[in-house]
Amino acid sequence: MAKASSPLSPGSQVNTFVDDPTSEDESEDDIEMPDSRSVEHANNIHTSNKHSANNQSEKPTSNKERSPTNRTDSVKDTIQNGTTVPQADRYGFIGGKEFTDPEAERRLPIEILRKRELKWLDMFQNWEKWMSKRFKKVKERCRKGIPPSVRSRAWQFLCGSKYAMEHNPGKFEEYCRAAGDQRCIDDIKKDLHRQFPLHEMFMARGGYGQEDLYRILKAYTVHNPMDGYCQAQAPIAAVLLMHMPAEEAFWCFVAICEKYIPGYYSPGLEAVQIDGEVLFGLLKRTNPLIYKHLKKHKVEPILFMTEWFMCVFSRNLPWACVLRVWDMFLCEGIKVVFRVGLVLVRLCLGSSEKLAACPGMYETLEKMRQLPTDLDESFIVRESLRLNLTEREMEKEHQKQVQRRKAARERPPSGKAKKKS
Repeated sequence: MAKASSPLSPGSQVNTFVDDPTSEDESEDDIEMPDSRSVEHANNIHTSNKHSANNQSEKPTSNKERSPTNRTDSVKDTIQNGTTVPQADRYGFIGGKEFTDPEAERRLPIEILRKRELKWLDMFQNWEKWMSKRFKKVKERCRKGIPPSVRSRAWQFLCGSKYAMEHNPGKFEEYCRAAGDQRCIDDIKKDLHRQFPLHEMFMARGGYGQEDLYRILKAYTVHNPMDGYCQAQAPIAAVLLMHMPAEEAFWCFVAICEKYIPGYYSPGLEAVQIDGEVLFGLLKRTNPLIYKHLKKHKVEPILFMTEWFMCVFSRNLPWACVLRVWDMFLCEGIKVVFRVGLVLVRLCLGSSEKLAACPGMYETLEKMRQLPTDLDESFIVRESLRLNLTEREMEKEHQKQVQRRKAARERPPSGKAKKKS
């Protein structure tokens, strides 16, 4: 099927690096922000002979492990009819690293939240005008964070999935009814219980959350049989399902896979490898000390950035940070992922003391995998926008890495004698 995209959505050009300012919205509701190993390794993470990109996926959680009496997470419980019931946070998590303690959570004043909601509702009424004439303002409002009450609708407008769904009525159900590739179906079923097992939507095996997740992932294998199924797709689809019904989530999922990060789930994962090298090149520009450390210890980008990029940080950051990053990502595209990735590398290794504590590859990778659990979303946004890095430099680095790989493919094998005529 031909790919549908909104002509007025940035989704059709999200993988280009377009110059844009990083200024904050100066409206009256602003508040101050507080301060390879080898290619073989990459190929081993894609499923269905394209193995999985999620080597560190969460282990299946048994009913016993989920019970409040056996859970070690700091989750508040309530008593209902003499039974202890875990209390979910406002995002639906009852525990795990995604759980957000309501008492520690930083919340916007209700007056500011209401003003922002009204502004988004106004934009929805005149979306084409806003996107064509005032995109800078849309971008600023996404950077400030989309109000939770309108986030679902905003994401669909931003990525163009609303347009795609309206122009493909009944297509999702048709995909769901199709037979599909049995090997992909088997792989999907194995992964369902691993996706956010401490979220109220996905806790129950065979529950409505897992059922809808299966439908989306299976439908995509019918929609795009060339790519099939990759395990890193499951967290993406699950995040979307937390915010919208299955059909709407499916078309958002299609937009992300095909317009925002095309090629990420294809056999060989070449697009991920190229973006890893781009990240490395940008790191050399922004923090040469960290770059030299990684090169010295042969820490290739594919060893630490694969899950970050392929799952768009949904398995790595505190949940409030995930949502703020996605708000910007669905508006501005892949450059947001690069910026956040650079911030995380600097956060892990950005001082002489941290570098000294990582004398080898193993210690360095462990440090990169253990991101702080108390990251503030405003910090992530602010630091990513502060990077001394222009979009032109990002595009230039991307072209450089593409040409480099092309030249490597065309180069004859070293040490091979030329045939004599």
